Amino acid sequence: MNRLFVAYKPTGISSNFFLSQIKRKYNDKKAGFSGTLDPFAKGVLLIGFGSHTKLFRFLNKTPKKYRATLWLGAASDSLDTELIENVEILEELSLQMIQDAVKSLEGELEYEPPIFSAKRINGQRAYDLARAGKKFSLNKINSSIYETKLISYCHPFVTFEATVSEGTYIRSLGRIIAHRLGLEHGSLSALERLSEGQFKYNDEKSLDIKKSLNITENIYLGDSDNLQYGRVLALKDLEIQKDGYYWLDNGDNISVINIENKTVKYELGRIYTC
Repeated sequence: MNRLFVAYKPTGISSNFFLSQIKRKYNDKKAGFSGTLDPFAKGVLLIGFGSHTKLFRFLNKTPKKYRATLWLGAASDSLDTELIENVEILEELSLQMIQDAVKSLEGELEYEPPIFSAKRINGQRAYDLARAGKKFSLNKINSSIYETKLISYCHPFVTFEATVSEGTYIRSLGRIIAHRLGLEHGSLSALERLSEGQFKYNDEKSLDIKKSLNITENIYLGDSDNLQYGRVLALKDLEIQKDGYYWLDNGDNISVINIENKTVKYELGRIYTC
């Protein structure tokens, strides 16, 4: 089976465990996912079966949109409810203060990623070192925060949405909001990925591959047998001859090519669209 669709991972299970459930559901062992969600998080997860797993890197998966609930005053090294150590009882803040703090995230943001993250330190994952109680520091990273929106404030819980660039740590955004409110601690009590680029949950309906690609369609003007049999393609037979990745429509399948230094190479052979 060749298929690409958006699934919805529930909270409390890993993305790998969820994938195993999807494989059993569709009775197919050859499948993969793109954009890992950790067990705490729920939301959209791109699933590919068969050769469609090869298309992940050519899909339009940014920006990403998340909804999170921040628990003001909750101290946790993991910046979520997994490792809550203490909860400070706080006086209720004004709605305007909350709105301003959430809105202040927008723009280019430099910040420290959570120590419980997949970042590598000398070959080891940061979350493994953190769980082992080892001391280390992480370099600051940069993210683009395109839009933020306050959804609700029911003290001490702040629910907000954020549309962000790839690799943004929403837990860190929660911590920043808490700090900008003058609070020492704040941890997420819920995290949901609403979308990855154009991809949203739609009852696991199959995606239109040709409309999902983040690369331009090129037109092959030569002998169609060359495409059908995967023969070498001449640059002069392509409508677009600039360097870059392109997809070619072969009817019931597509190919992905790479033009570089006036040479045409197949990046992916025949990927059947159904």
